[in-house]
Amino acid sequence: MKIIRSDIYENLKMALDTLNMNKLRSFLTVLGVVIGVVTVMAIASIISGIDYAVTKQIESIGSNSVFVTKFQSGVRFGPPSREERMRKNLTYEDAVAIGELPSVNVSVPILNITNDYFGRKISVKVGGKESAAVILQGTLPEYENSGIWVISAGRFFSKGENDSRDEVCVIGASVADQYFPFLNPLDKAITIGGREFRVIGVLEKREQLFGGGEGSNDQNNIIFVPYSIAKKLKPNAEDVYILAIAEPGMLVQAKDQITELLRVRRQVPFNQENNFGVSTADSMIETFRSITLGVAIAMVAISSVGLMVGGIGVMNIMLVSVTERTREIGIRKAIGGRRRDIMWQFLIEAMTLTGMGGLIGLIIGWLLTLVIKLILPSYVPLWAPIAGFVSSVGIGLIFGLWPAWKAAQLDPIVALRYE
Repeated sequence: MKIIRSDIYENLKMALDTLNMNKLRSFLTVLGVVIGVVTVMAIASIISGIDYAVTKQIESIGSNSVFVTKFQSGVRFGPPSREERMRKNLTYEDAVAIGELPSVNVSVPILNITNDYFGRKISVKVGGKESAAVILQGTLPEYENSGIWVISAGRFFSKGENDSRDEVCVIGASVADQYFPFLNPLDKAITIGGREFRVIGVLEKREQLFGGGEGSNDQNNIIFVPYSIAKKLKPNAEDVYILAIAEPGMLVQAKDQITELLRVRRQVPFNQENNFGVSTADSMIETFRSITLGVAIAMVAISSVGLMVGGIGVMNIMLVSVTERTREIGIRKAIGGRRRDIMWQFLIEAMTLTGMGGLIGLIIGWLLTLVIKLILPSYVPLWAPIAGFVSSVGIGLIFGLWPAWKAAQLDPIVALRYE
């Protein structure tokens, strides 16, 4: 065992000496390996970071939440199809019917009134400040029980305020910061669509997914008004989705019962697919992860091209090294060096070369993730640097086999005559 360790140590020392004598050539040789490892690190950090951020964001809406829309559930690429756009809208009555199911604790309709009937944004104004980029939604008092938003100051509107169509509202943190930067917004007036509303509550600021955005891309830039007054602001509003909160431990039953109920209410034939979408936090996370997994596999395949290029470069340079050191190989064989020793010498040299490239790639990749973190959620999972380094060493082992075998097969007599 000690002899084997000594041989490995000597071969490693010889490999480092060889690399030290050819620094530029060695670096250029493993440049592909460096790029491949950097790519693996960057991809892993971005995908892991986004997966964590999205999962955290979706989980914040509650594990018992069920979302119902007239559009197909799941992640989509591009606008809804014509068939989806032509579907019958969900209604207030649908939300009431869902709320009567035994597996459902709360069911509320949410009416989007950000745009008016002609597609124009409904303006929000306080004094001289005016914006048409605020998200406006109408809902019922029971929405507070969903736990999606937390009130940081004041309260949510009551059933009595909804029934009497009181012009009251609950505003998001960004709305409070924009219109009331140095004031307590409670009981202050805010004009929405030409009507004066009284602020009765302020929502706690929620963490933004990708560092946030402005206007309608900022989820804290939101105002909730009673459902009844929302219909008054936009009488022809039809953009409704329903939020249902399942009873504890009855999420699956709630989803199935909601689906069955809406198929009956919307008169969906037995042999046809649903003309609505029902999704939960878990199903949204599962869908998102299936997409990120596909992206990860594709990007790893692309990064492996860099590793393969680096491997081919290593093989070529090792073949040149075998030719340049033919006489050295002959001397080693003449004084008793075995084929196995010669083979291990060149294999360790190849693995050291690509391993050094892997280490350089890990350092550059780590620095790159620090830059990425400034604009995107990212963190480096433990498997990423391990996989990067092991892959780099493995590339050296695989692509070093042919040069090492060729060196081991040299005839010592012929090698000693080589000039």
